[in-house]
Order: sequence, then C-alpha cells, then structure tokens
Amino acid sequence: MLHAIYFMKDAHGDWIISYKNRYVESETFKLEKQRNKPSFLPTVEGDSPAIIAAYLLNMLRFGMVNKQISSTSIFEHSRKFYAITENHLPQEIDIFTLETLEEWDVNGAWDRPFTSHPKKAPGTGELVTIGMDGQKPFIVAGVISADGNMLSHKVDLKFNRATLIHEIGVTQKYNVIMDCPLTVDMNRLVAGGPLIKYDKEGYTRIGVMPRYGNADSVKWFDVEANCTLHILNSFEDGNEVVVRGCRALESIIPGPDQGLNKFEWFSMGFKPIEISNKNSNGFTQEGFLFARVYEWRLNMETGEVKERNLTGTDFSMEFPMINEDFTGVKHKYGYTQVLDSMASSSCGMAKYGGLAKLYFEEQDKTLPARDGKKGQLIKVEYHRFEENNFCSGSAFVPKQGGVEEDDGWIISFVHNEDTNISQVHIIDARKFDSKPVAKITLPQRVPYGFHGTFIPMPRQA
Repeated sequence: MLHAIYFMKDAHGDWIISYKNRYVESETFKLEKQRNKPSFLPTVEGDSPAIIAAYLLNMLRFGMVNKQISSTSIFEHSRKFYAITENHLPQEIDIFTLETLEEWDVNGAWDRPFTSHPKKAPGTGELVTIGMDGQKPFIVAGVISADGNMLSHKVDLKFNRATLIHEIGVTQKYNVIMDCPLTVDMNRLVAGGPLIKYDKEGYTRIGVMPRYGNADSVKWFDVEANCTLHILNSFEDGNEVVVRGCRALESIIPGPDQGLNKFEWFSMGFKPIEISNKNSNGFTQEGFLFARVYEWRLNMETGEVKERNLTGTDFSMEFPMINEDFTGVKHKYGYTQVLDSMASSSCGMAKYGGLAKLYFEEQDKTLPARDGKKGQLIKVEYHRFEENNFCSGSAFVPKQGGVEEDDGWIISFVHNEDTNISQVHIIDARKFDSKPVAKITLPQRVPYGFHGTFIPMPRQA
C-alpha cells in the first residue's frame, strides 16, 4: 500500500496538508481482489518441495509463478511515478489519486524486473537500472533515455550467479554494481536447498562499469565479504570511485535457514554487536544483522581497494538517504534511520527509534576509533524519537533556493506504539538534534513500511 502526504499552499500562502493511501493494484492484486481472498501460494519461504509445488500450482492456476508485490520503493522519471519491488516491472502510479495505471516496460524494450532503486545519471537525467532473473542471462543493466521513451542501452553482464541486487549506484561516468553472495538459484532449489540464500562463505565484489559499457568493460574489485543492500551514494574522486553504503555481515533476506526458529534468529541478529579483538570483521554470533555505514575506495588505475567502517557500534543504521541533487557526485552529508537494537531484538522485527545525520568531512572527536585498522570514524548527529516511537519511510526534502547541501528537512512517518497514533515528523536537517519543526497527526495508523521519497508536485492537468 502507498501512503502519501501532500503539502500545498492556497492563494493566501497558507499550508493545506492532506493524507491519502491506496493499494498498488497490480494484475495479481486485481485477481485476488476479484476472488476476495489470498490466492497465490508463497514461493520464497519453506522447504524445497513446497516451493516447487507452489511454483507449479501458481503457474497452472494463474499463468504466473509469483505475486506482483510493488511494495518496496517509489521513484520518479520524466514526471511519471512508479512503485517497484525487484520481482516485477515497475507499476506506474497517478501521483494525485494513487491509482495504478500500467506496467512500465519502456515501450516493450525491457523484459525483466527492475532493481528497487534505479538511479538518475548526474548531468544527463538518464535512468540507470539493473534487473535480475533466475535463469541466464542472470543480470542485465540498462540505460533509459531522460524522456523515458527509449531504452538507450541494454547489456548482459554475464554473471555466473543470479545475485539479488537491490540497488545500483551511479557516478558521473560509471555505473556501480554490488555483487554480494545473496543469490536466487533454481538448481539449488531442485536439489533440495533454499531458493534464496545468503552464502556466508561466498565472495563479494564491486563492479565499476562505464555508463554504456559491456560485460568486458566492467572493472571488478574483490572486497571483504558482506551484504550491502543499500548504497548511500557513489562518486569519483581523482583516480578513485568512492562507494558508501550500509554494510552488514549477513542478510536479512530471506531470513533463517530452514529448521531454525525465525523469532530467535531475528532476535539474535538485531542485538548490538561488540568488537572482538580476535576477529578482524568485528562480529560475534549475535548482531550479525547490525549495519554500519561503510566506505570503499576503488582505484581505477591500480585496482587497489581501501575499505573502512565510517560509523561505530553504538547504533545500527539502515535506509540511507541524501539530498538527491548530489546523487553520483561528491557530498558532505548523508542520513539514515537508526535501529533500536533492543526493541528490535525483543520483538524479532526491525524498529527504527531515531535518525542519524552523517558528516563525511568531519571526524568523530568524541570517541577513539574502535577499529584501529579501519581508520577514524566520522561525526554523527542523532535525532531520537520518544520512547516506543518508531519511524519508517524517511526522506530528505531540499529547501527551495537552499545554498548548502543540508538546507532542507527530513520527513518521516512516526508511529507511537503506546497511543497507536501515527504522525509525520518534519526535522530541520541543520538543527538535527532539535525538536521537530512540525508534527502532523494522521487520521489512521500508517503501518511500518520500507522506503519513502519526496516528489515535487507536477501541475495537474
């Protein structure tokens, strides 16, 4: 379901604020709505025979194996708006009514799912995307024209595994591809294993590809094993391509291995971590889902990799955001949602009890670097919600006519679990630890979700 809050000014300059929600009505949603009940069998969790049977029965009954979810993110391109999850094509949305219009396949030229986070190329406005399939070609990259009408470039990257790539990065010249050992494998499923698996012993690499390059032009950099679902930003700095993201040591997707208790697994994973002197990766059996803001510096001439943690072990950080005017170029600031590790561990689901502002050009002078070989940590400022208040869908809103990169606000849906009241909080990004400049109480609860975005309203026809 989409949840939207609209800010408009009337003829007198007074704010008019309204709220709206609506389901994304994909073809499978319409089918289940017509039947008035859930109809698709689940095809991700469960043992191998159950998943294979679900695939076959869904195909026989409905002509497709998976439900089209479109529940992860929303993005804009060429003044059109799309809801997306990386198991299907984007669904175009009327931003005024939230009505679902049609699937977007770039006039028939794109025949596979999108990543949940395509990126606009700085300077050109082209949309860079990547799509995964369970059969070859596993990973295909594409560049869509700025007007959204033409697929300007499409190339098989010739992966030997179907990596679940949640987000692609861009710089002024390159596309950045995270190849972590989180894979979809039909052969593994048929052999009795899981369909989706994070292989803790597998390899991780980062690819840097010229915007219109092919598989042979990708320069690959082997990095320490990790799971990075979200890229905060990437940019060129001299001979280096710098990539920043939220890095964990295991993946929250797809959850525990078959036979393990799901609640216990998530509870252990969300616990705070303690740095162990015996382990260079700095993890124990608990806290394996703890995400830290991390930086890779990839030297395009020498092939050297420099990588380090930018944040410490006090707070796990996810769902990063920046001023999107700085996508693909050097930036000073970033923002994340901050996990309440104890609240998350006690209930077995992620709950975000605050926000963080990251100062990439300032060092943390309050604490010594806890991870000596990684280098100095950066300055972090926090905005904490009241107890038992948790957020989702946070986004950065740039100030019109702003001069500095951080001129703007963070806007976030916040739910109070004690009162069951949902609000929208607006936080001044330059007075980050101060009280919100506004709290807007909503007429109903907004359930915890995934990503939010800020969209300047087009003129209504």
